[in-house]
Amino acid sequence: MFADHIKVHAKAGRGGNGSASFRREKFEPKGGPDGGDGGNGGSVVLEVDEQIDSLRDFFYRPGLKAKSGMDGQGRGKTGRSGRDVVLKVPPGTLVYRIPEEEESASSAEDLRRLELISDLTDRGERLVLAKGGKGGRGNVHFKSPTNRAPVNAEEGTEGEEGDFYLELRMIADAGLVGFPNAGKSTLLRQLSAAKPKVAAYPFTTLQPMVGVLDFEGFSRGTVADIPGLIEGSHRNVGLGHDFLRHIMRCRLLLFVVDLAGTDGREPTADVMKLREEISLYDERLAERPWLIIANKIDVETAMENLESFRKHFSKVEVLPVSAQDGSGIDLLREKLKGMIGHQPV
Repeated sequence: MFADHIKVHAKAGRGGNGSASFRREKFEPKGGPDGGDGGNGGSVVLEVDEQIDSLRDFFYRPGLKAKSGMDGQGRGKTGRSGRDVVLKVPPGTLVYRIPEEEESASSAEDLRRLELISDLTDRGERLVLAKGGKGGRGNVHFKSPTNRAPVNAEEGTEGEEGDFYLELRMIADAGLVGFPNAGKSTLLRQLSAAKPKVAAYPFTTLQPMVGVLDFEGFSRGTVADIPGLIEGSHRNVGLGHDFLRHIMRCRLLLFVVDLAGTDGREPTADVMKLREEISLYDERLAERPWLIIANKIDVETAMENLESFRKHFSKVEVLPVSAQDGSGIDLLREKLKGMIGHQPV
């Protein structure tokens, strides 16, 4: 199961209480204070792991709770601290805090106004969602020249607690954008080792997938296959926002169009509608570098449409390809190498 946004509740462990103890030994029946400190409570921590590609684990574990610290004991023994709960998240995870008055909100649209507290992108990066409580001090700390037998000790403090909203925006150098059945998944299979589902009907792709492109010279780039958009996606029609969020990090947009119009679509109008949806969702996306991949040139009607299509988009590079038989793929790979190729970290 793929999950790219979810609400979670995090509760850190409480700090253990300090001990009010006195040393009692055979030849020292009235020894001084020896109460140990309480252990600190465990924290709830998020950590970026590149091997994770979804937030699905949180779907089955929306309540994140760390253990409390143990109480201090006599003879100066400090209580055991509660173990931190460390949850793995994929790179590109945004974390929002939900104020108490917003607890009833649950959808991505309801939570869009929340303040972002962290953008987790780097491998191994950590965020403490809820910090564990501090252990209380034992009575040994309260000994003084005027109070040599203190009976008081501190209680541990409560751990932090709160509701959070996690949202995944996949990280890729380029994003494939197009209407359903334009051939994006087949194209990604040709370009990379990714194996998205391919079938001869719309909406085959129901979740984003990232493919790695290995170029000559040991450089590489990543391309995200975004599920097909529909008109009105910017208004969240269908699953618009769930899909559009994943191209926010892409620095290059690849508009894939069915140049043959095999489903009765008009290629020129398709590109214009896609550009409009992107712009209405976020104007910053419309300013990103982009090019057009004119797919399905293996179909006879596609070549008939190519000349007029290029005239309409004379200021944009149009790359004709056939994701089905591989025509034009080598040229496309060379173009992408120059635009998104980089040395792996």
